[in-house]
Amino acid sequence: MAEITAALVKELRDRTGAGMMDCKKALAENNGDVEASIDWLRTKGLAAAAKKAGRVAAEGLVGVATDGNRGAMVEVNSETDFVAKNEQFQGFVRDVTQVALAGNITDIDALGASAYPTGGTVAEALTQNVATIGENQSLRRSAIMSVNSGVVTAYVHNAAAPGMGKIGVLIALESTAGADVLEPLGKQLAMHVAAANPLALNGDDLDADLVARERAIAEEKAAQSGKPAEIVSKMVDGSIAKFRKENALLSQLFVMDGKTPVAEVVAAAGKDVGATITLKGFTRFQLGEGIEKEESDFAAEVAAVAGV
Repeated sequence: MAEITAALVKELRDRTGAGMMDCKKALAENNGDVEASIDWLRTKGLAAAAKKAGRVAAEGLVGVATDGNRGAMVEVNSETDFVAKNEQFQGFVRDVTQVALAGNITDIDALGASAYPTGGTVAEALTQNVATIGENQSLRRSAIMSVNSGVVTAYVHNAAAPGMGKIGVLIALESTAGADVLEPLGKQLAMHVAAANPLALNGDDLDADLVARERAIAEEKAAQSGKPAEIVSKMVDGSIAKFRKENALLSQLFVMDGKTPVAEVVAAAGKDVGATITLKGFTRFQLGEGIEKEESDFAAEVAAVAGV
């Protein structure tokens, strides 16, 4: 039996994209013959199909679309930032965002199964993109916002094309005021959200686990002060109050002037036009957030699998 070296495994993997264990098995089954191993992998359905699967897709675009009192936002990932400049990819992001908006779709599986404008399904169009563009791509998430009366406005930061970029924000404003008032206000608020990255609308809406974690950190820091227990307790409460204020949208200082709480900005806008304006909510997508890009020593990995 021919020796299955790390170099052979690497060559077969580079040429087929199959997993290293599959490559090692293929070589073993074919006495180290790379060409025969390629054919073996193809007959098993392990070549080519695996070529792009498994690659980390953390780049891409966030797409936004609005229609009066409704808005949609979708994140579509790719492997490299270069693809975000591809017109075919941009067209797909634009179309799939409109599909989400038209169908009020937030479930990714449902979005993938939806009809695509040019025929077939969204998932089939995505598969075609992967084949023709040559990179792994994926639908990651979708959001819908709406109000009964008012507007949903959108903003994208680092725009690659109209309605798509690195950060997307939807702002929902409930009011009887006209769009000529609400749209500019919503745009400014969306820009604030993009920059300040609030974690919730109100301080009380902050994730309980996140607040508990911050409290534990504050308690440890306060305990190191050596002050009496009652003072330590007040220090902790003060730290948590500050955390809530700085991370809730309505209590954050408006980035446009750096001094007015967002809640007061909204109230003042309503007072100016004689109508109540309520900031009902926001959604913020930052491209690739939460996706881990694994770093690995490929040479060491190959050697370990090949047993050399």
